[in-house]
Amino acid sequence: MATSAYNENLGRNDANFTPLTPLSLIRRAASVYPDRTAVIHGSRSFTWAESYARCRRLASALSRRGVGKDDTVAVMAANVPAIFEAHFGVPMTGAVLNAINTRLDAATVAFILDHGEAKVLLTDREFAPIVKEALSLCEAKPLVIDIDDAAVDEGEFLGEMEYEEFIEAGDPEFDWSPPADEWDSISLSYTSGTTGDPKGVVYHHRGAYMLALGNILTWNLPPHPVYLWTLPMFHCNGWCFPWTLAAVAGTSVCLRKVTAGNIFAAIHGAGVTRFCGAPIVLNMVVNATDEERGAPLPHKVEVMTAAAPPPAAVLQRMEEQGFDVTHVYGLTEVYGPATVCAWQEEWSMLPVEEQAALKSRQGVGYTVLEDLMVADPNTLAPVPRDGETMGEVFLRGNIVMKGYLKNPKATEQAFRGGWFHSGDLGVMHPNGYIEVRDRAKDIIISGGENISTIEIEGVLYRHPAVLEAAVVARPDEKWGETPCAFVTLKENTAATEEEIIAFCRENMAHFKCPKTVIFGLLPKTSTGKVQKYVLREKFQEI
Repeated sequence: MATSAYNENLGRNDANFTPLTPLSLIRRAASVYPDRTAVIHGSRSFTWAESYARCRRLASALSRRGVGKDDTVAVMAANVPAIFEAHFGVPMTGAVLNAINTRLDAATVAFILDHGEAKVLLTDREFAPIVKEALSLCEAKPLVIDIDDAAVDEGEFLGEMEYEEFIEAGDPEFDWSPPADEWDSISLSYTSGTTGDPKGVVYHHRGAYMLALGNILTWNLPPHPVYLWTLPMFHCNGWCFPWTLAAVAGTSVCLRKVTAGNIFAAIHGAGVTRFCGAPIVLNMVVNATDEERGAPLPHKVEVMTAAAPPPAAVLQRMEEQGFDVTHVYGLTEVYGPATVCAWQEEWSMLPVEEQAALKSRQGVGYTVLEDLMVADPNTLAPVPRDGETMGEVFLRGNIVMKGYLKNPKATEQAFRGGWFHSGDLGVMHPNGYIEVRDRAKDIIISGGENISTIEIEGVLYRHPAVLEAAVVARPDEKWGETPCAFVTLKENTAATEEEIIAFCRENMAHFKCPKTVIFGLLPKTSTGKVQKYVLREKFQEI
């Protein structure tokens, strides 16, 4: 076969090809905007030049301790400067960042340290009790460095030295190198592990770079936004926003404790223009007291939300209170958000209720996602675009994980047929927008009929007394399963089981309505997701 002229003497070289990596973004921010504020945490702040130097100090200090390519550096921390810096400093050494969920129990943390073979652990003093127990349980013996945040009084020191002392010994001019291959691993994140040991999700430099820029395109991010860290940086690397903020030279406002009062205080005090969070954060905001709100919002605040579809009623109230909400959808396996309910201009002419219902859909793929479909999980045949036929949501492209660490069977299952199997069930609307109806494990099959728990929850949130709601299947001798609603009521309100059920029957098909209502607080993960498996376990106690 003759060689094409387009390939002859036109090979890759250092001048025309470099591996994609988000590390290049902080180098540029420090060069172009050295004096702009990069990080604010309480009374402390750092410019982009200072942050870049601190990241290089961290990389240098780690390298001097023998950390190199494909070593694992774990971090157990709240949203503080150290974890932000670790997103750059750790991969500058060629190592892999493993940000650990701060709500996990000691046994699970120990499993993660062992499974990921952590060589270094940066640990926030607040979580010392859990980390101390985890270190006693695990076989790994990482170098432990304490993060002593001035905002925390409790917690003992566990490590060899404190973080500031550790990086002080590092070189602010450390000559780091980008990865030789953009497929090199940059981070390790663990799934929730609700059905066994958590799985280690591995990201590569290319995917992290792509999603970092994809966030800008999807959210119309302008230069220099002021971003509030309500979303934990341990969660899918903060949806890759540490790297996104470097790309736009924005300001990270750290937040240790997410409360409505703290969010409004940051908007007024630090000029916050954007934040991300699960629907639980939105619910917290719309139900804030006058005291927590303070003065009226000084400007429109952009919010990106994901996790379970936010109830249309919550979205509507957010818009009415001065927030513009962008709804995205994704999973740990796709670096965080991968689809967005891209807004169409003509929708703005619809009644507010209809706008909210449209916005609660998961929408279309990110610009940097190659493909998205709803299909039969066995045949991979796409479902009709009728908004009714249920199938599984499938994704593929550059922002899909490398796979699960040390778990070839699970990796093969996740990628069978050349698509990533999300495990989420949804429909495809005629306009090509997807709508997630449920997790495959959460769908209720009652008398042969599929019932979406999300649909029921959307109705429950419209009840004036309901603060939060979650629906799960309850075993039933006659129907197989029936919906059971767990409901948290707003303060100074009241409602009975009969009233809640009657409200549902007025607003949806009767066979879909909950047959049981249980009142109380809902168990949640650290990212605001309701732990439905805990609710199912309650049936065994009842």
